[in-house]
Amino acid sequence: MPKSKRQRQFFYIIPYGIWLVLFVIAPLVLLVFQSLTTPTGHFTLHNYAIYFASGTYLRMTFNSVWYAFLITAVTLIVSYPMAYLLNQLKQKQFWLLLIILPTWINLLLKTYAFIGLLSKSGTVNNFIGLWGVVPQQLLFSDWSFLLVAAYIEIPFMILPIFNSLAEINPRLEQASRDLGANRWQTLRRVIVPLSTPGVKAGIQAVFIPSLSLFMITRLIGGNRVITLGTAIEEHFLVTQNWQLGSTIGVVLIVAMVITMILTRDRARRSARKGR
Repeated sequence: MPKSKRQRQFFYIIPYGIWLVLFVIAPLVLLVFQSLTTPTGHFTLHNYAIYFASGTYLRMTFNSVWYAFLITAVTLIVSYPMAYLLNQLKQKQFWLLLIILPTWINLLLKTYAFIGLLSKSGTVNNFIGLWGVVPQQLLFSDWSFLLVAAYIEIPFMILPIFNSLAEINPRLEQASRDLGANRWQTLRRVIVPLSTPGVKAGIQAVFIPSLSLFMITRLIGGNRVITLGTAIEEHFLVTQNWQLGSTIGVVLIVAMVITMILTRDRARRSARKGR
């Protein structure tokens, strides 16, 4: 490699390395350090003992994984057919842009918009009231939390699936038809397997952030939806028990790493090794 090219690469790596150290490695090290120490700075495993011995925290862990799974399942069921349909349209980039546009709006603003829609005096109750239905309590329920969380996460599931479907050679679908496969068989045996990397990427993009949701659980789910993200918020902002909050944060990071390992693209990894 020419020296000038190596120098340019080194020049680009420097700001990325500084950013990585300051905003990824340093906070992670600080989080692990606080989880292994007492408020006075002495080493201890007591924080982890509290976490794993507490039925409340274990229940929160189960709730976090369960709700993240449901959110991911709902977004996948909605997103895959939508991404497939978008790829069949002539102006697919334009329609994809319309789906991505809501991600440009602040998350808090979108959450408050749903509060306005689902509240007792909101748009939904006003609409069903036209048929004489008594205003219902639509907020502070499991289904309202899942609805809002899935709506917010759907673009992050659609985009990788859309890109994966767009990369499939159209000739493969034509060859499948020529060999006698119908549209459903082509979709099941050709399109879906080839788009698996996009599905896995979408699962990562949705499941991992869903594990640590706390603002939506507060504003939409109320006290009915309690997750690890809620517990971390409580310990850092209310009880000021940063050591236990850091412990829960470390557990959450481990869960995210496990998710990334389980959903990594093994096919591309094997292809790189074979080169």
